[in-house]
Amino acid sequence: MADVFVSYARTDKERVAPIVTAIEAKGWSVWWDPEISPGQQFDDQIEAEMNVAKCVLVVWTPTSVASRWVRGEAREAADRGILVPVRFEEARLPMDVRALHTTDLDNWGDNPGSPAFQEVLRALGSMIARAGTSQNPRSAPGSVPAAATTPRVSVCVLPFANMSGDAEQEYFSDGISEDVITDLSKVSALAVISRNTAFSFKGKNVDIAQIAKQLKVSYVLEGSVRKAGGRVRITAQLIECSKDNHVWGERYDRDLSDIFALQDEISQAIVTALKLKLLPEEKKAIAQRGTTNLEAYNLYLMARQFSVTGNYGNVRRCEAIIRLCRSATEIDPEYANAWALMAVAQAALKFYFNGPGDGGLAAAECALSLDKNLGEARAAKGRILTSEGRYEEAFVEIEEALRLDPESFEVNSAAARLYFTQRRLPEAISYYEKAAALMETDFSSVSLLTTCYKAIGNLEKMRQSAQRTLARAEKITTQEPDNGLALGYVVCSLCNLGEAERAKDLAKRAMLLDPDNTTMRYNFACGFAQLGEFEVALDLLGPVFELDSAETVNWAKVDPDLHSVRDDPRFRAMMEKADARLGAAQSG
Repeated sequence: MADVFVSYARTDKERVAPIVTAIEAKGWSVWWDPEISPGQQFDDQIEAEMNVAKCVLVVWTPTSVASRWVRGEAREAADRGILVPVRFEEARLPMDVRALHTTDLDNWGDNPGSPAFQEVLRALGSMIARAGTSQNPRSAPGSVPAAATTPRVSVCVLPFANMSGDAEQEYFSDGISEDVITDLSKVSALAVISRNTAFSFKGKNVDIAQIAKQLKVSYVLEGSVRKAGGRVRITAQLIECSKDNHVWGERYDRDLSDIFALQDEISQAIVTALKLKLLPEEKKAIAQRGTTNLEAYNLYLMARQFSVTGNYGNVRRCEAIIRLCRSATEIDPEYANAWALMAVAQAALKFYFNGPGDGGLAAAECALSLDKNLGEARAAKGRILTSEGRYEEAFVEIEEALRLDPESFEVNSAAARLYFTQRRLPEAISYYEKAAALMETDFSSVSLLTTCYKAIGNLEKMRQSAQRTLARAEKITTQEPDNGLALGYVVCSLCNLGEAERAKDLAKRAMLLDPDNTTMRYNFACGFAQLGEFEVALDLLGPVFELDSAETVNWAKVDPDLHSVRDDPRFRAMMEKADARLGAAQSG
């Protein structure tokens, strides 16, 4: 299996050869100029190599643009989100890939150190690294891994039941469950089901055999938590799925102050029951709790509950997370996890609601000074660097965040946003898909998938994403009828689905209730631009460009949803005025 599949016209071979040499110098394998065995179908080999490639580099030239083979390979790679396009001689790109960021290599001079080629290498490296964190679903049948590895024991930690008799204590039992998942994930011999998947079974009467079949796991851990006063009782049992056999079980009655030692004890007991070896560095990693202060930990668990179960588009939710984390860090200033979560919430508040302050940069820096391996802190820092237009620095933070925590919602969301701003839509699609899968209340990622798929011409995926957005956002507006962010995405989705009258009626009612909500106005404008209602869209955008932050203005410059109005004189005038306003504010 090659890391990079290169698609090009055969007449461009001499031009492509130095590119291949530079890629191979990075230690990556390349499939580009194969010898075809006699009698073998060339199409079959192309398809097989495309299916297992981690990324596809398409070399656009005036010759390759005319090749139906290259165009077909580019479409296939774009649909899979693994396309990295480069161009020579300002070749006129095919219409269905014009929205994708394409690097011009006319002046690279066969120099791998040139800025243009470094950009290409970063794009390839990001996709190759991402492919390494998950199994390629398109792998050819019967393919053999490059190196044999010892099979890991698979386990699912079901959310522990709250037995406290107080629904408000749910955050504590969920927090214990999440910490056990995190601890076990640090054991190299274990393959632990993600928190999001495990919590999909919360509150349901689960059948262990069904879970084993659905998730393909060998063991399931279940338990309960009872917290009362200064005491905590935790019961846990480990079940071997194939035999429906309890291989380990225990009940712990402790002072609440012993909770940190108790979590370590549970994790190590499971490792022992499975007869696995816990490496010294793994034992040390499990013991790292971030804080030894019970009150700070309790506040952090409350904040984390808002983060993983609430509507992230709700301004009150962001503010609650910040207050709780600030209280936790006042108690324990060295609590890196609380600083990191505060940074994430501040970044969301800054972008979605034009909130005050630096968007979480100081909190992220503080978290990283205490623990440089916090993926969420690096994601928050990368996100605010993106908003400030400091893209090279943002890439450094996001790539490190992806290495540290590839299964984090915040990390994938921040990565998608960065690639979107760079018009690298295939990579953005990949990260938005992952973020949407990790957070069931996330309607923003699915909506931006609608934008991305429409921009690359995949109308079927566009419609599916619009339907997913509508379902998620309408669920929020049922609970929170005044949620302008969700309303904006509902209207935009209806426009993309062709339900124009319903979209107009909803937008009219929402504007009467909250005419000053610039985020809602922006998303309404995107929807009406899709309907061809250009004057309405421009009317909606006026106050946005007069009031909103640089990130919103810069976002509008690359947003494919506004492509149809970008050359309108009114749009250009509003954009110039916004740039002047922001420039004056920065210089002042």
